[in-house]
Amino acid sequence: MQTIWLSGAEWLAVLRIGLGLWWLESWRHKDKKGWFERGTGIAWAADVAGKHRWSVVRTGFRRVVEPRPKAMAYLVIYAELALGLGLVTGFLTPVALVAGLLLNLLYLVLMIHDWAEQGQNAMMALISLVALFAMAWQTWSLDSALGLFP
Repeated sequence: MQTIWLSGAEWLAVLRIGLGLWWLESWRHKDKKGWFERGTGIAWAADVAGKHRWSVVRTGFRRVVEPRPKAMAYLVIYAELALGLGLVTGFLTPVALVAGLLLNLLYLVLMIHDWAEQGQNAMMALISLVALFAMAWQTWSLDSALGLFP
C-alpha cells in the first residue's frame, strides 16, 4: 500500500483517533445535568421512539429503556465517554469499535426519520467497520504497546 506522509497503519490510527474524538465530543456537548437530574435525554428519546413507524422500536424502547430511565441515561453518557477514551488511547480497541458500531446502529434505527443525525451515525458506523477489519489498533495504541490483539 502506498500512502502520502504516513504509513497505512498510521492513517488507520488517525481514523481511529478521529472517531474517538467524535465520541468524546458527543459526550462533551451533552447537558449532563439535564440527562441525570431531569431525564431530558431519555425523555427526548422516548418521544422519538413513541412516534416511530416500526412497532419493534416502540415496544423495545418501552420494555427496555422506559422502566429504567436514570440507569439508561448513565449508560448512554458513560458509554460515549468510554468509547472516546478507548479509541483515542487505543485501549481495548476492538471492543470499543464493536460497542460503538452497535451504539451507532441503535441510534440510527431510533432516529431513522432524523436526516441530520443519520449521516453522523452512518459515517461513524462505517469508520468503526473499517477500523475493526483493518485492525486499526496496530499503531499508536496501548493495545499495541501491551501486546493485546496481535
